[in-house]
Amino acid sequence: MAGHSQFKNIMHRKGAQDARRARQFAKAIREITVAARSGLPDPASNPRLRAALSAAQKVNMPKDTVERAIRKATGAGGGEDYVEVRYEGYGPAGVAVIVEALTDNRNRTASDVRAAFSKHGGSLGETNSVSFMFTRVGLVAYPASAASEDDMLEAAIEAGADNVESGTEGHEVTCAADSLFAVRDALEARFGAPEVAKIDWRPGTVVTLDEEHGATVLRLIDALDDNDDVQAVYANFDVPDAVAERLSA
Repeated sequence: MAGHSQFKNIMHRKGAQDARRARQFAKAIREITVAARSGLPDPASNPRLRAALSAAQKVNMPKDTVERAIRKATGAGGGEDYVEVRYEGYGPAGVAVIVEALTDNRNRTASDVRAAFSKHGGSLGETNSVSFMFTRVGLVAYPASAASEDDMLEAAIEAGADNVESGTEGHEVTCAADSLFAVRDALEARFGAPEVAKIDWRPGTVVTLDEEHGATVLRLIDALDDNDDVQAVYANFDVPDAVAERLSA
């Protein structure tokens, strides 16, 4: 019985990993589709497409899948017509949440996002109801091995970035949102392709959560992130290390 149970657990974990990988691919394909349609299908002259391809590479999307997504996006009348939408609301303990989505059905996505908020103790608000609590910035991230702290700082300053945070886990370079691609290209020319290059929402204030609220907020974030239409979720909360350890036990 123990062996059978172990096999079921392994299959369950594999199934969860496969589902997560499928969601990652779906999100990456949507971003490639929108990026390819927003400009030329050549990543060399389409910064957003170049960023989308980098994100697809990060989740190990096969090259033929990427190429098929670009062909489908640029073919006459081919593929779904995705639009960018943003939802804002509050989670438990007053945590502010921003949800960015790409959808071919606004009504479906709005209904799903509203249901996730309601199920996990939150409420969906109006546009701009919480975004004023965040600053929209460009983020470029590199592993610590890419450069020394001094070299990264020097290169970031020359590229026009606003700030650099370096540590054992890596380098995070932030800049004005409309300068993202220029800063990314300058750093890429010196250090190679970054791990991350995207628009990020940085909270001005942070809500520190206890174990009860931490668990509920994390379930809300997971529920939103599991939606294929949702590309990214941002929230202004912090879970202390001791609480995070108990939650992950």
